[in-house]
Amino acid sequence: MSFSKDVKDELSKQLSPARHCQIAELAALISLCGRIIITENDNYILKLHTENLTVARKYFTLIKKTFNINTDISIKKNAYLKKSRSYSMVITDHDMVIKILQATKLIDENKEIRENLSITNNLVIQNVCCKRAFIRGAFLATGSISDPKKTYHFEIVAPDEPKATQLQLIINSFDVDAKIVTRKKYYVVYIKEGSQIVDLLNVMEAHVALMNLENVRILKEMRNSINRQVNCEAANINKTVMAATKQIDDILYIKEQTGLSELSEGMEEIANLRIDYPEASLKELGALLDPPIGKSGVNHRLRKLSIIADNLRKQKEEVKHDNEKDIY
Repeated sequence: MSFSKDVKDELSKQLSPARHCQIAELAALISLCGRIIITENDNYILKLHTENLTVARKYFTLIKKTFNINTDISIKKNAYLKKSRSYSMVITDHDMVIKILQATKLIDENKEIRENLSITNNLVIQNVCCKRAFIRGAFLATGSISDPKKTYHFEIVAPDEPKATQLQLIINSFDVDAKIVTRKKYYVVYIKEGSQIVDLLNVMEAHVALMNLENVRILKEMRNSINRQVNCEAANINKTVMAATKQIDDILYIKEQTGLSELSEGMEEIANLRIDYPEASLKELGALLDPPIGKSGVNHRLRKLSIIADNLRKQKEEVKHDNEKDIY
């Protein structure tokens, strides 16, 4: 079972006790999944089509609870995909259809159907609780959410720009930054930030899904933190090894050219320790001295050794250059 299906299953069982919230959720479902059929006798038939049984059940429950009627439900099997089914819920009672459309503000005072079943009168979603219900209905109708173990992506597909814009504004009213992108002929309202998806799940009252997503986020953040720490430590180790290698090269060069005995006592001592303990940190080298010195003291002596080695190399290059000039 996918994470998206888990969320929808949880939301399908979430039924607001307030009738105005039930109507708001129903308005979203009809607006995004519904269709009005007008017969030859000018009678209205309300049809809702979905491929999700969860949505069909929620629609049926809302219709029954809110208007105390039963809908005719026909199940059609897709001819192309053996496991795929489509669900059509039909209300043929003209007066009841008008009552539902008026309650959900999908029809005007003159009984004219709003274009594309859009909600132009926002009275149905003026309360915060109703906005929550509307988003919940919209997600059930055409929404999806990716598996948070893989990526963070929440979206609701709208058939036209006005519906997408309206949905975006409702979501944004909860301080969630929803964006819109076009995909073929549809408009997709989406969120890609994990923390904002958590906030929106809370808005829709999908609390179990919220906790599951938060657990995944915590594990991800812990892994990322550990990876960053390991990478940082690896980088520091690499830097230490490279620095130690350069220091040893310098000391060996001095030993080859002039011998370490020519160095001052403190410089000779640190040079020998560095050769004997190539993997030791500056702090560890300092602790081996008698008397011990700090990290900065060790670093100072090693830098002086590096300068001595560089000067010896420079002198050797100058002698070589002078000899070449004498030859020519």
